[in-house]
Parts: sequence; structure tokens; C-alpha cells
Amino acid sequence: MSSESALRPQPAPKGAAVVVVGGGVTGLSAAWWLAQAGVDVLVLEKGIVGWEASGRNGGGATHAVSPLFREEQRLWPMMDELLGYPTEYQPYRIRVALNESQLAQHRRMTQLAVSQGFETELLDPKALRELVPLVGDTVAGGIFCRYGGHANPQRTVQAYAWALQDRGGRIVQHAAVHDITLRNGRAVSVETSQGSFGCEALVLAAGPQTALLAGRLGVEVPIAPARAEMIVTEPVPVMRHGGVDGGGLYGRQTLRGNLAYGGGPHEWLEAQDLQPRRAATSPVMRSLARRMRDLFPKAAHVRVIRSWAGIVENTPDGRPILDRLKNPENVVIATMSSVGFGLSPASGRAIAQLAVDGRCNFADLRQLDLARFAGLAADWRERRGWVPWSPSGADNLMVES
Repeated sequence: MSSESALRPQPAPKGAAVVVVGGGVTGLSAAWWLAQAGVDVLVLEKGIVGWEASGRNGGGATHAVSPLFREEQRLWPMMDELLGYPTEYQPYRIRVALNESQLAQHRRMTQLAVSQGFETELLDPKALRELVPLVGDTVAGGIFCRYGGHANPQRTVQAYAWALQDRGGRIVQHAAVHDITLRNGRAVSVETSQGSFGCEALVLAAGPQTALLAGRLGVEVPIAPARAEMIVTEPVPVMRHGGVDGGGLYGRQTLRGNLAYGGGPHEWLEAQDLQPRRAATSPVMRSLARRMRDLFPKAAHVRVIRSWAGIVENTPDGRPILDRLKNPENVVIATMSSVGFGLSPASGRAIAQLAVDGRCNFADLRQLDLARFAGLAADWRERRGWVPWSPSGADNLMVES
């Protein structure tokens, strides 16, 4: 979403039954599900909705390790109809293996989906090249996943926002939260740069800022922020299936034919260094371009025409935190650990249920609760090497796999 005019003007609210802090896909989806259920809901966003990583990611929707996976897969094919606006969702994913070791790794990774009843097909090099003509002649093969898919992040954010407004939900942009008022063990209002907004329940879905906001409630949420980057090429001939991963890269081919890919290395940040819209860096762009050349050698001549940078948050075990707190008992923590886009239809539904009912009725979220980090060492980031990059610390970079 490129401008504030993308949202329709609305009367200034004083509060809502549920206030959602964070206008990314997770917060917008949760708010939309709440509005669908007739709940009075308000989204507060410090900048412009979808302006961070939610609108600048690979667009993948394939997360078999999540307890929300089955719901993710059920909902995505329906989202255009449910929202009433296009997300450009396309089904299926193809995992490309450049060598036998990668092929074995892909087979292990897809086995979890197979164990849940989803289908895969092992592709020999010839069959892979027929489906993905941009790969090279020396590939080891691949796996065709008859599940998962991808969508356009910017279109999807827009769809959530418009659908939310259609159902009476409200959005206030440029409303940076600076405090949360508590009374009798409950959050009762959110103090922002645009005034105070009352609430009966509060959802903190503010990406990397979630930990800072939870800290104001005396709650520690262990996340490490990092800058993620994407590059986009000029269009190439459209492949039959645009969702292709491999070589540690994730992304998609757009409907116009552009290749949009990311995959690190990413720059670790401190909590106070979360400025929006950071420019992409040349070293990271060169790394992405080189690895895209390895993945798609028959597109090696194609120019990179733009790049994106956004900030993502990462929990110690790489899994989201979806939990309704016991104190304050009307607050839901929702931080997605870099997988928020694809899981957003399912996570939004789960968050809405946590906010209203205190539990999710379609998935077991116990493995995503905050209590699993009880006793976490204070220096957990340092132990993992998840500390800000410096010229002498080149290994302080994260590479997505």
C-alpha cells in the first residue's frame, strides 16, 4: 500500500470493545475476523498499514510446522471471496534442490505435511525443468507440493484493510502507542500520539514493537528484531507455477512475471533501532542476486529493478507467540516470528477467538504460549549470535533456510 489515500476516511473513534495495536497482516486479519463476528474493533497503526514487512515479503503461505497449518491451507483458497478483494493467491509450491543434500533436506521438510494428509510429488531434473524452465541443467531435482501457495503481500494488506472497513471496523494511522493504562488488572486504554483510546480487550500485534509494548505491562516477550530484504527483477516469461523456493531463498513470480525473492542474510537490530522503511544494502542485494542466479541460471541476464527492506521479529525457537495473558487478563500477545503473512488468515481467526473467548477452538495453541520461554537465559540473543552487525562481526547475520 503506497499512500494513506488507500484507506477510506472514517470518523475519529474514542475507543472500541477490542483495540488492536499493529496494522500489519496479523493485526488487520485479527480485526477483520472480529468485525466479521460483529465485535466493535479498532486498529491503531504507528505509520501506514502494511508499510513494514507485511507488505514487503515473499508472499508464501506454506507453514507445515505450525499448529495453524491446516487452517492456513483451508482458508487461503477462500480469501478473495471472503474479503471481497483480490489477494492474487496462487496454489502450490515447488522446492528446487541444487544438489542431493538439498533434495534430502526438502524431503525431510515436506514429510510433516505428508503426515497430515497433504500430497507431494518427487520431481526428477527433467520434470523439474518442465515446470520451472529457469532452473539450470545440473539441478538434482525437486519436490512439487500439492499444498501451500503464495499471494501478493501489498494486495493482501489492502484487501484486509478494506474488508475490515466494510464490516464497520476502524483504522487510525500515525497513532504511535506510548503507554497502556491498567486498572484492576486489566488494560483499559491505549495512549497514543493521537490521543487516548479506551478498550475492553487489547491485542498487541505490533511486530518487533510488541516486546516494547508488552514491557510496559511488566510482561517480557523475547524477540529479536532483524531487517529482512527482498529484490525484484524485471519480468521474465510467466511460469506455470510461480511459487518456487530453493537455495535458501523464498519468494514468488508475480502475475506480471517479476521474480521477487529474499532469504538473507538479515541484519540483527536492537529494540530501539526500529526505524521504518530502511533502505536495502548493497552487500545483501549482491548476495540475493548471486543466489537467485544460482537458483535460476537461465534468468541470470535479468536486471534487478527494485528492492525492499522491512523489519521482522524472531522468537528464540522461531515459532510465533499467540497467547492471552493472565495478567493483564484481557491482553492478547501476537507475534509471528517472521511467518506472519502466510499464516495470517488462520492466525487472525485464532487471535480473534483468544480476544473474545480466551481460547482457540480449531487448533491447539499450547506450543505457542508465552510460558514456554520461562527461565530463558537473559543473554539468549548473545548465545545465538543474534546481535547487531558490525564491520568486524560479519557472522552476526542470519540466513533464512
